[in-house]
Amino acid sequence: MIRRSVKLDDRCLLFFVKNPERGKVKSRLAATIGGDSAVRLYKNLVVKMLSTLKEGTFPLYICFFPKSAQKPTKNWLGTEYRYIPQNGKDLGERMRNGFIEAFEMGFKRVVLIGSDIPDLPLEFIEEAFITLNKNDVVIGPAFDGGYYMIGFNDKSFFPQVFEGIAWGTKSVFDETMKKLKRSRRLVHTLPYQRDIDTAEDLKRLK
Repeated sequence: MIRRSVKLDDRCLLFFVKNPERGKVKSRLAATIGGDSAVRLYKNLVVKMLSTLKEGTFPLYICFFPKSAQKPTKNWLGTEYRYIPQNGKDLGERMRNGFIEAFEMGFKRVVLIGSDIPDLPLEFIEEAFITLNKNDVVIGPAFDGGYYMIGFNDKSFFPQVFEGIAWGTKSVFDETMKKLKRSRRLVHTLPYQRDIDTAEDLKRLK
């Protein structure tokens, strides 16, 4: 297990990335622009996001998938970052386990983001950490029906929120919000952002 330095604050950002293999990333875009172009695009998205995240003052962990991809991920993104594998059978289980590991490391406020929002403002992440001092959960909805960010504090973490969700569908955000409301969690919602998953999304980004 990774132990955090006592010099670090109580915040932690988990950045979920995939090993950029042809056929494993941006499959919907690949159908339009081709597999190789989809891989290049994904690499550019991740690098662009990292250039923003590096400006933050919070501890950052790159959570790579699959868990056998540590060496190629480090070769791709560099050795200056902290890396931990994503563990689980599906996205929900991997996110749940990411939070569990971060809280076990001693962090009190943990925020998780995906790697599909190249224009994600650093201010949104800072707002997420600040709001977790007062709120139980922070979430950033995406226009495609999912979410690009979710965060908890160590007192409000609700692992069941990742169970029974139809991942990759337009109902992910709504299903998640229903679970949070039923659990009576106080939720802070960030502005909508657009994932880059389709040719239309790519046109809007350009």
